[in-house]
Amino acid sequence: MAATLQSMTGYARAAGAVPGVSFAIELKSVNGRGLDLRMRLAPGFDALEGEIRRLIGKSITRGSLTVSLSVDREGEGGRVVVNHQALEAVLDGFKWLETRVDAERPRLDGILALRGVLEQHESPLPADEEEALNAAILAAVEKAVAGLVAARKEEGARIAAILNERIDEIAALTKAAELHPGRSREAILARLRQQIAELSETTPALSEERLAQEAMLLATKADIREELDRLVAHIAAARHLVAGGGPVGRKLDFLSQEFNREANTLCSKSNDVALTAIGLDLKAVIDQLREQVQNIE
Repeated sequence: MAATLQSMTGYARAAGAVPGVSFAIELKSVNGRGLDLRMRLAPGFDALEGEIRRLIGKSITRGSLTVSLSVDREGEGGRVVVNHQALEAVLDGFKWLETRVDAERPRLDGILALRGVLEQHESPLPADEEEALNAAILAAVEKAVAGLVAARKEEGARIAAILNERIDEIAALTKAAELHPGRSREAILARLRQQIAELSETTPALSEERLAQEAMLLATKADIREELDRLVAHIAAARHLVAGGGPVGRKLDFLSQEFNREANTLCSKSNDVALTAIGLDLKAVIDQLREQVQNIE
């Protein structure tokens, strides 16, 4: 069974509990150039970070992810202590301000309410209960990762439909450029005859042989066969990547750049207004394709 495309945006949450402790894990994912994990773990659970990173890396390869772990303990939840280093820094700051600002002295409850002055130290769990809690948290992480992957695949399916529409439009415009009569040597010769006729009063007439030579030279310079062939090859490659799914965002982004390169060359070589218009339409659709590709893992 073929893999599906994944978007890089999504959200998932999983919660759990063991006797005396409840917890929740949240995963938020947005676009990113690589896999960027930002951990916001409850105090005392930093040791789980490595395993959480491993579990996420098994299923997700790109995106900027924020991982949040909140833990609530029943009962008193431990003891509250004063962070003496933080308190000294606050008091030194007040002393410095007293020499510059005429204001009332802060009350004790105001000082203690400042972030970092008071810290809550959780009472440690017995070793077996701590092990059970960590295992339950990691199981919740696996559940949240599965939920995030499902959300990203759901969004990826919608983006895949849009990508296929844009690729079909690129294919139709490529075909229109290939069939356009303005590409032919006969059309170029006719335009050349018209231009010479308009300048006939000031320009000596050219022989039919010279006209044919000039038309051939212009046709060679304006030949877009190579660009059309490359566009067809890129279309086939893009369809294959979208159908195959998986983490193909970087490859699709590269193809988008190649599409744009060929469209630019087509426009620069074109010597027909209508053919140039097709090239400009191609560039517009390719830009739309690339915008959507930026969301793909």
